[in-house]
Amino acid sequence: MGVLSGIRVLEFEAIGPGPFGAMLLADMGADVLRIDRPVAPDDLGPKSNGKRIDVTGRGRRSVTLDLKQPEAVESALTLMSRADVVIEGFRPGTMERLGLGPDSAFARNPKLVYGRMTGWGQTGPLAARAGHDLNYIALSGVLSGIGRADAAPVAPLNLVGDYGGGGMLLALGVVSALLNVQRGGAGQVVDAAMIEGAAQLGAVVWGMLASGNWREQRQSNLLDGGTPWYDSYRTKDGHYMAVGAVESRFYKELIDKLGLADANLPKQHDRNGWPVLRERFEAAFLSRTRDEWCAVFEGSDACVAPVLAFSEAPAHPQHRARGSFVEVAGVVQPGPAPRFSATPSKIARPAPERGEHGLDALRDWGFDASSVARLREGGLGYQS
Repeated sequence: MGVLSGIRVLEFEAIGPGPFGAMLLADMGADVLRIDRPVAPDDLGPKSNGKRIDVTGRGRRSVTLDLKQPEAVESALTLMSRADVVIEGFRPGTMERLGLGPDSAFARNPKLVYGRMTGWGQTGPLAARAGHDLNYIALSGVLSGIGRADAAPVAPLNLVGDYGGGGMLLALGVVSALLNVQRGGAGQVVDAAMIEGAAQLGAVVWGMLASGNWREQRQSNLLDGGTPWYDSYRTKDGHYMAVGAVESRFYKELIDKLGLADANLPKQHDRNGWPVLRERFEAAFLSRTRDEWCAVFEGSDACVAPVLAFSEAPAHPQHRARGSFVEVAGVVQPGPAPRFSATPSKIARPAPERGEHGLDALRDWGFDASSVARLREGGLGYQS
């Protein structure tokens, strides 16, 4: 039984951060029921709904509703009355126009936690505008610090906005609001905005900026590849090694392992000497293959690691030892995290087809045969 066992989550079909947050809750044991459209939209982003490769869709069951129909809206409200959590990722005002906004939901279920996932937030001059991860992290300030000094900012996949600053923030907010309800508090809206979550992920940089220890130029600082001892270096076979030897004792070990202990190098923190250090590090790493350097740094505290491809990572001994990756329906994917000692998380099932396991979910949510029939009359579709 997972740590969130017994919690019912009603998720409205979306892409990106909302499904990721719901995945986290499902992995931790929540019973997540997704309301899908009857037919997949053509322009709902790079979603693979209905296929087992939709990793962020794992762990839940599905019913379908055409929310443009009044009867379907009533069915959705009935489901809300049985839920502990609602997760939606529409533009602000959409759920209200459908008759499914927080006021309507709280009228049926005052203890409901209503999670809203957007890029800009529910208010403000940009609230109604379209956007994607890259837009949100651009306006947060974070994107400006990612990339090389002589090039444009680099898109860090969609990890900073959609997932780190979006879905994880949403999941934290939902669980915190649930805890408040369990302590006797009222239900409430969780307004999770990716632009704000991305800014929070950059909190350490604002501290360094205020202290004068951050230059607003890419590749000029400790954590942005500006220092030669916190960067990645190409190896003889075209792969890369990542170096993070920040502390002096780890830096000393790095120098020793690179064979540069007697090379009369500039001091570690001499900014004027960094070009020389970088040149020497580049030459050293180019002298051997990635695997050869892995052997050199095996068991070392020099803070050096190979840069693995997505396809390579699951085979690393550290991941194998902890079972960090699992295979579900033939798809290798990250397993649940974090680890719980008494209530371990698990992946209940792969992503559902539209309506798959819906009838079982309704029964588990306490709907008897007559109630299920009424939902069916209201346009709700499901498979057993």
